[in-house]
Amino acid sequence: MLDELPITLDRARSEPLSVQVAASLRDAASNGLLRGGDRLPSSRSLADRLGVSRTVIAAAYDQLHAEGWISGKRGSGTYLTTAPPTTPARAIVHNGVGIGPTLLDLEPGAPCTDAIDRPAWRRAWRAAADGSPLVRKDRAGEAEFRTAIIEHLLRHRGLGAGAETTLLATAGTSSAVSELAAALLRPGDSVAMEDPGYQRAAGAFRAAGVHVHPVPVDAAGLRVDLLPPNIRAVYCTPGHQFPLGPRLPAARRVELVDHARRADLLIIEDDYDGELRYDAAPLPLLAAMAPDVVVHLGTTSKILSPSLGVGWLVAAPEITDAIVAYRQRTGTSPSPAGQQVFVALAAHGDLARHLRRLRRELPPRRAFVVTELRRRGLDVLGDDAGSHVVVPLPSADAEERAVAATQAQGVGLDPLMRHHLGPERHHFGVALGYTALSWPDLAEAVPIAAACLARP
Repeated sequence: MLDELPITLDRARSEPLSVQVAASLRDAASNGLLRGGDRLPSSRSLADRLGVSRTVIAAAYDQLHAEGWISGKRGSGTYLTTAPPTTPARAIVHNGVGIGPTLLDLEPGAPCTDAIDRPAWRRAWRAAADGSPLVRKDRAGEAEFRTAIIEHLLRHRGLGAGAETTLLATAGTSSAVSELAAALLRPGDSVAMEDPGYQRAAGAFRAAGVHVHPVPVDAAGLRVDLLPPNIRAVYCTPGHQFPLGPRLPAARRVELVDHARRADLLIIEDDYDGELRYDAAPLPLLAAMAPDVVVHLGTTSKILSPSLGVGWLVAAPEITDAIVAYRQRTGTSPSPAGQQVFVALAAHGDLARHLRRLRRELPPRRAFVVTELRRRGLDVLGDDAGSHVVVPLPSADAEERAVAATQAQGVGLDPLMRHHLGPERHHFGVALGYTALSWPDLAEAVPIAAACLARP
């Protein structure tokens, strides 16, 4: 009998009850207890049996409906459309090299696709396909996309449009860094970067023949006082330093801007997850403080999905003109398809609703992770923001042992070792992400990781 499905709820767990119900129904389908075409209990009857409110069951059914596993038929109930497959092993990749199959991915940098409203997602792709095929691309980005991003930055990041700056579409942060290096710098020029920092940005600079100078990071972010002389630019993540997690305080932001103006250098501000702050209002963007010396970069990969493959760049007109000229010479530019999907999401309010869902979804995930880690006596670094935390460890050996131990148990972690840009290492530990996995997988993976990290 479907009314007797084995659904067990544990109110002591941090996982929401609706997530537990959805996970139990998925398991029942995967194990053959439910089959395609089976009618599920009504939300009222299942709520009565489990002793929960109908909103809990409705939320669970909504989630399964968004994932495509169930469908509703007016007047006849809710049915299982197909059984979800068992979770396949996935390969965790470090620096482009696979390190073997792993079941559960706790690496940082992934979006929380569980928060995406799948009907809205599908509507946006259909709307993007409804437009006429392009004859020529706008090298600066589609006009509708640039308008939507200007509105997005004003509402969600406090960055207003002005005559002193221009906005371009990009193919993402790494692509934007490559274009900046090619359009503004010359082989042999030098840039400073946070250490540890974002390796792909460093790789983009190095591919253009630009020297990367690592600059240490402390508990407040980039050490401005240690910036080397004779650099052309400094790349940083002031809103949420990657990977360690602090935000650059106001005094140090002023110090950085003053230094850039005195030394005639460019600040490249990577605001990779600026929309994902849920503990306090974010500090003003560097681009809002000093549009004359700051290039602002953003991406849809962390707030939506890498499927779109688009981002944005805001800078002084002479900089954006140089990038457009580079695109004209090389024939490169970001794909319009992802831009059009973003426009559709923004036009109908789905983007704003998605960001609100993200800000509700991420705090309990982070709280669960922090509780599990601290229960094992582990320290946790990073602001209450973004999609990952950092667990410091005492040595490189401890880091290597912990990563190997979790890998052996089917859990992938990200060692700080691979984020250092130079031969000297200042920090040991792991970056632990909490957005790539579903709640059930997160609940399985985090205790394993915590136990391995706590071993002496």
